[in-house]
Amino acid sequence: MVQRLPIFVRGDIDGFVGLFIDNLLQLMLIWSLCRFVVHLPGELVDSVILPACAVSILVGNIVYSIQAWKLMRQTGRRGVTALPYGINTVSLFVFIFAIMLPVYQEAKTNPATMADAPMLAWKAGVLACFLSGIIETAAAFVGDWLRRVTPRAALLSALAGIAITFICMPFIFQLFTYPAIALAPMFIILFIYGGRVKLPMSIPGSLVAIAVGAAMAWVIYLTMGRWPFVGAEPYHFALELPKFAGWDVLASFVDPSHWKYLSIIVPMGLFNALGSLQNLESAEAAGDRYRTMPSLLTNGVGTLVAASLGSCFPTTIYIGHPGWKAMGARSGYSLVNGVAISAICVIGGVNLVMQVVPLEVALGILLWIGIVITAQSFQETPKSHALAVAVGFVPALAAWGKLMVGNTLGAAGLSLESILTSGAGAPLWLHGILVLDQGFILTSLVWAAAMAMVVDRRFLNAAWWMLAAAGLAAVGMIHAYEIAGGQSVPMLGLRAATAFPAFWISYLIAGVTLVLLHLLVQRQPQEQAHL
Repeated sequence: MVQRLPIFVRGDIDGFVGLFIDNLLQLMLIWSLCRFVVHLPGELVDSVILPACAVSILVGNIVYSIQAWKLMRQTGRRGVTALPYGINTVSLFVFIFAIMLPVYQEAKTNPATMADAPMLAWKAGVLACFLSGIIETAAAFVGDWLRRVTPRAALLSALAGIAITFICMPFIFQLFTYPAIALAPMFIILFIYGGRVKLPMSIPGSLVAIAVGAAMAWVIYLTMGRWPFVGAEPYHFALELPKFAGWDVLASFVDPSHWKYLSIIVPMGLFNALGSLQNLESAEAAGDRYRTMPSLLTNGVGTLVAASLGSCFPTTIYIGHPGWKAMGARSGYSLVNGVAISAICVIGGVNLVMQVVPLEVALGILLWIGIVITAQSFQETPKSHALAVAVGFVPALAAWGKLMVGNTLGAAGLSLESILTSGAGAPLWLHGILVLDQGFILTSLVWAAAMAMVVDRRFLNAAWWMLAAAGLAAVGMIHAYEIAGGQSVPMLGLRAATAFPAFWISYLIAGVTLVLLHLLVQRQPQEQAHL
């Protein structure tokens, strides 16, 4: 008798709310940053970029939902959770501030291109997204090999470093900025999910938290005598279907001014691929083993589809699978999320949502996801590898510190370049922050992998990781940076070896040290045998 497996369970409601809020945050960032930082026309954002995001999010969520349902049938387990999926947050910021904004600013200084500055910035972003998709697609065919040779501690450590910094910390600051409406929902989320409490009638804890927070917000704001949650402009319903933008991608390929940003695009493509790989490892640690190739291929193709329709923002397998699993989400939450987010995009509903519910009341869900991932990095690795996990946190902390410094300087009307040249950044050790920030996810992975091997006294294996680090440093994939447009960007190529020689040389010395330790350890049993 064939077992009937449900497509949607009650836990999918919680999972849907969490993933929906996560995806919605990305859409709001896209809408506001494209409009007010790069100054893209509202029609371009609403009728091209967001509908393109809708298609990529919908298709990816459908595929991952089907993938989870098939895994249920193959294993007979009902507790399989689909991989969460959506717009890559880190790529979103990097592509806007390190590629699109510099293109816009450069075009504005030239009278011949001043009027076309927003469109040139958009095309540069589309090209970056397309090339990132190519890298992610190629990575699908070597992902299994990477998973075999990389210790779990390395994959989970880099992931947890991102979770505790880029997910937890900014949101906790935002929560405490609006304590009257955000703190109570945050504690409701943490207590219900942390205590694994089942509410009466299986009411989702996330819905309770959002309802409580929204009610408090409306009462407070209405009591103050002003209408809350006013968006940037009035909402007008319009159905915006996706449009093919492949010709703009081709036009970007022949524009030499865009290719100088390859030093940013390539590391970000690798970052996305490695991030998705780490999230697959996170899902396996939580009990759901998905095949690497089709999972990464879906991610890469989703990004290519997004770019061909005019989106500047790659898609990715999201961090947080264990969090959704702990909520009781299975395969249905992904499917419903794809449909809901797509609907928001094609009707221009982002602004409408911003006028109804304050995001602060839902940020506790994302805080929960980040905390679960951080805890998992220690729980799901051998106890002896806790040292390796902790070492892997350090580069992510530096990257987050660089983001905070950059934001502070920007708010003060200053730039990284002005601080570096004036020497005022010395007390902050700003140069050290920047070199550790550059390629931080690769640095985190290599350091944690090497330390895991060292803890296991596999010194020769650890030496290979140090050799890999030396190669990465020599070609600028880690540590090497230069200042462009007031921001630090990767310095790719062999010139990094001469500009920052201390790093690759130090890694080579570390590798030689490990080889010597290997030889020492190999001799010790023999010497003891002759005593």
